Amino acid sequence: MRIALGSDHAGYELKIKVIRYFHNEKIGFTDFGCYTFDAADYPIYARKVCEAVLSGEFDKGILFCNTGIGMSVAANRYNGIRAALCRDARTAVSARSHNDANVLVIGARVTDYNLTVDVIKTFFATEFSNAERHIRRVGMLDGPGRNAF
Repeated sequence: MRIALGSDHAGYELKIKVIRYFHNEKIGFTDFGCYTFDAADYPIYARKVCEAVLSGEFDKGILFCNTGIGMSVAANRYNGIRAALCRDARTAVSARSHNDANVLVIGARVTDYNLTVDVIKTFFATEFSNAERHIRRVGMLDGPGRNAF
């Protein structure tokens, strides 16, 4: 599995901790920035991660910002991206099994490291249910009239 990572300055510290975890677990990833604590505009990094996932080169993405709200809003502007702000394992299961989320969003200043690792493990271990109702609902998210940029 290849994972695209991105953060703004507020998510940078937690992203670095997750990168260390990925190195230790030998999980493949690419960091699309930002690379410092200097102020950074979250839509830039949301775009980079979303484009990487949509290209098919990456299976999933993870975005980090202060609360996760900004990255969620930015990522969900892209047709084909289903970004989910997950605060615990239960929301990660629902995001994957019901919504077929392909980008996980973490609020770096409201989620501690241990919980973040639990959410990531759960998100990647959970498959989409393929239940007819969920397929139908996910299908309604993209298509004509969608104002993606």
